[in-house]
Amino acid sequence: MSNDTPEKKRYYEAAPKDIDVENFRKVVESRRSVRKFTDKAIPADVLDACLDLALLAPNSSNLQPWTFYVVQNPAKKKQLVKACMSQWSARTASELIVCVARLDRIDEMAKRNIQEFPFPEVPPLVKKYYKFIPYNYKTGYFNALGNFKKVAFKVARTLDKQMPVTAFNPADSILWATKTTALACENLVLALRAYGFDSCMMEGFDEPLVRKTLNLGDQEYPIMVIGAGERAEDGVFFPQYRFDRSLFIQKV
Repeated sequence: MSNDTPEKKRYYEAAPKDIDVENFRKVVESRRSVRKFTDKAIPADVLDACLDLALLAPNSSNLQPWTFYVVQNPAKKKQLVKACMSQWSARTASELIVCVARLDRIDEMAKRNIQEFPFPEVPPLVKKYYKFIPYNYKTGYFNALGNFKKVAFKVARTLDKQMPVTAFNPADSILWATKTTALACENLVLALRAYGFDSCMMEGFDEPLVRKTLNLGDQEYPIMVIGAGERAEDGVFFPQYRFDRSLFIQKV
């Protein structure tokens, strides 16, 4: 009996074999929170390359809930330095980048995943997935959807059903977008270091002033300001140290 069912094609992507681990280690170990920069500018093509690498960070369901505001307008930059308490890492930075987590584009990004899917035909399961996945991060008016999910998940777990992480309240949604955006921020500072530049991730900023300066919407959340530039000779204030690894790594 002949089998007329067409063979299902799988996508394969080979991992590169020539990655230099020692150079990667050098990038990670030499990344420091630089508090003072020189006057040297970051070339535009280098900055763009670093931002492009930031956008390759892993993110939940490829929804990419972030925006990087590269603040180059002199008036806005002056306000941003003020918002960052006028600390050296902001005042002397060649570039100031505000990293913003977003909840206002979940539906748009879900649709884009269908529209820009890398194959000519979008598998039905993928279409179905992106139809429903936005609800995983929404909580609805007066948290109605969040409360419904909380009850439904609790019942499911009493039946020994494994349920994924979801948003039961607005804080859960913000946490999801913040975690994802922070991964892209790490990509950005490591990319800068690989290109010979440095950075300082600043959480010490006046959020209302940052919001006003950038005219951010209610569902845009600034999570850090990154100052970037060439490290000054006295730009690192103290040696790096970490506590004993046994405090943080547990093999179970």
